[in-house]
Amino acid sequence: MSEVVRLTLVSHAMTDAMAAGRFPTDEPLNATGRRQVDASTDLGETGQVFCGPEKRTRQTADLLGVQPVIESKLADLDCGRWRGDVLGRVLPAELAIWLTDPTRAPHGGESVLDLIDRVSGWMESLAAHRGRILAVTHPAVIRAAILVVLDAPPKSFWRIDIAPASRTVMHFRGHAWTLRSNP
Repeated sequence: MSEVVRLTLVSHAMTDAMAAGRFPTDEPLNATGRRQVDASTDLGETGQVFCGPEKRTRQTADLLGVQPVIESKLADLDCGRWRGDVLGRVLPAELAIWLTDPTRAPHGGESVLDLIDRVSGWMESLAAHRGRILAVTHPAVIRAAILVVLDAPPKSFWRIDIAPASRTVMHFRGHAWTLRSNP
């Protein structure tokens, strides 16, 4: 069967919060992040382009030279009251719950399972499209998409590393998504 949808997910570039190990707010890219995007690989032909609503995804899209539609389903994992905090200041018991139980959100924000459900719904909506789709989003959203494609358990979420300004490519062919490695 011929390829119906090619989805390229681009992780936003580096921010000061990422570099400092802080939970994200709506921060901009830092100088390193701007250089990462300038050095990124050519994305080739793009059809529809989306990005999350946060400043860091919009800036990454701008540096890539694309004009995205803002898609709220591509927003970052909501870390609730932990937003802006350094990882080391979170109570160890709460952090352990968050990292081991994808159904829980001790920070009062969104659980990993809620994020996976949100991303899965967005991906289902793409199945009716044809052609190439580019989405500039967050490492957490890309992890969730990978779990959806592989039908992997939500507890695997934290075992996937997504680098800043990296690309992840997926295809939808007829009835299922597949994950494709990039050179």
